[in-house]
Amino acid sequence: MIVSASTDYRQAAKRRLPPFLFHYADGGAYAEHTLRRNVADLAEIALRQRVLKDMSSLSLETELFGESLAMPVALAPVGLTGMYARRGEVQAARAAAGKGIPFTLSTVSVCPIAEVASAIDRPIWFQLYVLKDRGFMKHVLERAKAAGVRTLVFTVDMPVPGARYRDAHSGMSGKHGAQRRILQAMTHPRWAWDVGVQGRPHDLGNVSEYRGHPTELEDYIAWLGDNFDPSISWKDLEWIREFWDGPMLIKGILDSEDAREAVRFGADGIVVSNHGGRQLDGVPSTARALPAIADAVKGDLAILADSGVRNGLDVVRMIAMGADTVLLGRAFIYALATAGEAGVSHLLELFDKEMRVAMTLTGARSIADLGPDSLVSGIARGGE
Repeated sequence: MIVSASTDYRQAAKRRLPPFLFHYADGGAYAEHTLRRNVADLAEIALRQRVLKDMSSLSLETELFGESLAMPVALAPVGLTGMYARRGEVQAARAAAGKGIPFTLSTVSVCPIAEVASAIDRPIWFQLYVLKDRGFMKHVLERAKAAGVRTLVFTVDMPVPGARYRDAHSGMSGKHGAQRRILQAMTHPRWAWDVGVQGRPHDLGNVSEYRGHPTELEDYIAWLGDNFDPSISWKDLEWIREFWDGPMLIKGILDSEDAREAVRFGADGIVVSNHGGRQLDGVPSTARALPAIADAVKGDLAILADSGVRNGLDVVRMIAMGADTVLLGRAFIYALATAGEAGVSHLLELFDKEMRVAMTLTGARSIADLGPDSLVSGIARGGE
């Protein structure tokens, strides 16, 4: 059954990728209940259909932090994107720029900041974790500034790595992981040639530049485990707020009180997110958390949201529930793994078309027209 383009791309990516990479992107924490609810709860949000509203003029354009977006969508930071296609971060950034939306580079990208930033004529966004090695944080922020990055996405919901059991089963981590990954690559020759051979170097580009030697996949999990900092608090972000003179987003907000703390801290925006269900299983889906957070802080800062978004209809739902912009993660990774830059461009074209259909049939001529009135009463708050 065809549900969406991202579903088709997911199946194609599963065939093309070695299992350790597919399951790294596809999996979640613990028993993956929240991962599934992210998709299911969002699909339950009912839109209010309106007719005969003269929808001959319709625009998806919006503005965020002084930046013009062709539609209220950005590509989310995804670690190891460069392992899903040859120099994958560059290909995804080109697709995003070509469609007039931002691309967010992960701290743990394969391609370093300068390589990605120089590949397009639109400023990229950069995502950073709070890490024990504050020297690395300062180093990478300086490189981001030098590369023309203006928007910083600060991920705060990962003081410790989530319990992702799929990684141990797939070969991403665990006993004999390296040998298993080599065997998997040998049985997926298209990926092995495109990425395994032609996509080198396979290291964490930003980390390697700081350490002065390659940080390869074998070191990836260990480096992350050693550097995540469970002691972090709002005060640990203060020096970054002082250092960074551009827009700063706090990613990983799932509670209204934390959203208010972000306002008090002076953040320019938040990302309502449960990390795609990859951190703490059992927490609310983004679709259930977003409305209350929007009620608490709408207008005080920009509200972005991710997790569970698989098509343009989901973007419309998120906007109607209070988001200003929506981040795409797994959806673009599946497309990138299947067909590189062309796949991501095609996916974004489909999102554009799906949004236009949804907005036409809800009577919303612009993004600003989407709001609580676009939702069916009683279902607008995730069934509450």
